[in-house]
Amino acid sequence: MHARLLYVMDPMCSWCWGFAPVVEALAEQAQTAGVPLHLVAGGLRTGGGAALDPTTRNYILEHWHEVLRTSGQPFRFDGALPEGFVYDTEPACRALVTARSLDPASAWPLVKRIQRAFYVEGRDVTQTAVLVELAEAVGLPRIVFVDAFERSEQRAATAADFSWAQDLGIAGFPTLLAERNGQLALLTNGYQPLDELAPLLARWLERGAHA
Repeated sequence: MHARLLYVMDPMCSWCWGFAPVVEALAEQAQTAGVPLHLVAGGLRTGGGAALDPTTRNYILEHWHEVLRTSGQPFRFDGALPEGFVYDTEPACRALVTARSLDPASAWPLVKRIQRAFYVEGRDVTQTAVLVELAEAVGLPRIVFVDAFERSEQRAATAADFSWAQDLGIAGFPTLLAERNGQLALLTNGYQPLDELAPLLARWLERGAHA
């Protein structure tokens, strides 16, 4: 029997940052039953584009305040999203996909590093140099990571993640799916607290144990 949790997310999605402790606890719960966590890059805002205008910036920061109130995850608002910042999440998503291809166990630690760098430390995680530094911090060799990150294969693999999510009709993040023998069950689309999701996951795991 093949089973896994599929976490469709974006490292630069604020609700995914809020959800990080929840999904980590759920992953540990699933792991006790031998069910691993697999990350899928959702692609929140990809393709570069123009710098944030003041209205969009304020709209995003309002979301950040809402995530803070709901989840308690820390944010640094002073100097956040500075003038001229281009909110392109493709590089951070590609870093996730690259880490997953090099060492699957490093993907989640790297995502957490990217999230903390962006939301707490105010760093520009759209920049390759920053992503390389963070990848190295979780144990991925700098030269190996840079080489893979810049390859067309990783760009294509990242785009494939985006397409997979879109083809399933997943429009919002975080989305957590449970997959067993190719059958998908939706645990949540959007932030939910652990006390609501843990029982759902427990029932799904229990059904698998008796299948």
